[in-house]
Amino acid sequence: MSFKPVYEKMHEWDTYCSTLAVKTEYRQCIEEGLDVEAYKPLFDLIAPMPQSEAKKKLCDGLFDLIRSAKTVEGYPYNEPSDLEGIRRLRAPYAVDGKVDEAALRDKIAGAWMGRICGCLLGKTVEGIHTDELVPFLKETGNYPMYRYIRSTDLNEEILAKYKYPLAERCYADLVDGMPMDDDTNYVALAQLVVERYGRDFTPWDMTRAWLATQPKDAYCTAERVAFLNFTMGLEPPYSAEYQNPYREWIGAQIRGDYFGYINPGNPELAAEMAWRDACISHVKNGIYGEMFAAAMIAVAGVTSDLKDIVLGGLAQIPQTSRLHKDVMSVVTDWENGVSQEDAFAHIHQQWDEHIQHDWCHTNSNAMIVAASLLYGKGDYGKSICMAVETGFDTDCNGATVGSILGMAFGEGIIDEVWSKDIHNKLYTSIFGVGDVLISDCIEKTMKHIAM
Repeated sequence: MSFKPVYEKMHEWDTYCSTLAVKTEYRQCIEEGLDVEAYKPLFDLIAPMPQSEAKKKLCDGLFDLIRSAKTVEGYPYNEPSDLEGIRRLRAPYAVDGKVDEAALRDKIAGAWMGRICGCLLGKTVEGIHTDELVPFLKETGNYPMYRYIRSTDLNEEILAKYKYPLAERCYADLVDGMPMDDDTNYVALAQLVVERYGRDFTPWDMTRAWLATQPKDAYCTAERVAFLNFTMGLEPPYSAEYQNPYREWIGAQIRGDYFGYINPGNPELAAEMAWRDACISHVKNGIYGEMFAAAMIAVAGVTSDLKDIVLGGLAQIPQTSRLHKDVMSVVTDWENGVSQEDAFAHIHQQWDEHIQHDWCHTNSNAMIVAASLLYGKGDYGKSICMAVETGFDTDCNGATVGSILGMAFGEGIIDEVWSKDIHNKLYTSIFGVGDVLISDCIEKTMKHIAM
């Protein structure tokens, strides 16, 4: 009697031989500059096959082929995943400013609340595409977006009109705190790791925390693959590399905020801590995304100049990377007077929101974050709405933009229209954390800054 998994019942993120994984792997390899073009017929043949032991064996062989693939001649990017390699390829960018101790607690409170409200705004429509989002917002008098989507925006006609499951979503007027979300879970988890292991936590410490504090199904895409790799005994960086086609998706970028919170004015250390977290599940631009986000928040600890914040964040990642090029294209558009509408249209031209790889990639979403900051001009509500109405990973981008602005300007930038429904409560699914008061999280953050 043979013992085999029931492949057809496995989630597509749980197995390297799912159709999504195979298609994503090919696209990922091409973008990394790997010479796999000759294998495209093999990818095309394997991808639509039904889940089975035979397909798994073919995918195992495909992975071995990819591992031995060379980089194509003339590939224009240099994208290491190790910390020293990353640091050697940075371009310095000096930011004037120093930590204002008297204002620091207000900035930390702003960062927490800014992230939470931005996340809640985007959570309602996470996964929708703009060809439905924009008509829905227009129909409900909320375009350009300026407020939360409310349950009272819905009626039977609207629910029947759109394919997106609006009836099943979370609405700000129906909550009594910030509902559980992976974007806020990761901030709480990072705080727990620093509390347990100190500021010198290691990538290995982070893997142990993941295994101990959440079940597998709490993790998505690259994180889910890494979690399963941890259970097989794989250590970083191998846990990020082994059969992980989602290795440059946005999952790490949403995990870096806390490292910016506890390192105001020190983007290099914020980025280093972010690297220690990101390298357990991501490579290259997937890692850079988390370093970029953490560094921007650290810079926002000492300045409210939005260009300095974006460029100060970019200064912690390789200037030879795709992420650096993509975000700089947004900065260049903004500097050259390209309109907000055209700048976001350029992002949509480069990335197809209907393809999951594009929708979920680090770079597409980082571009949205940068554009929302620059074109939002420091207006909290306008900026988070811009990040959400653009589509792609709406809750992630609203949260990151909100976090940065809250750190830069303090809690006073967040109008009560955004914060009133939160009631100082944050619900998490982190074992050992559970449901917490945001004020307690803020005080613990202040303690970790002083550690």
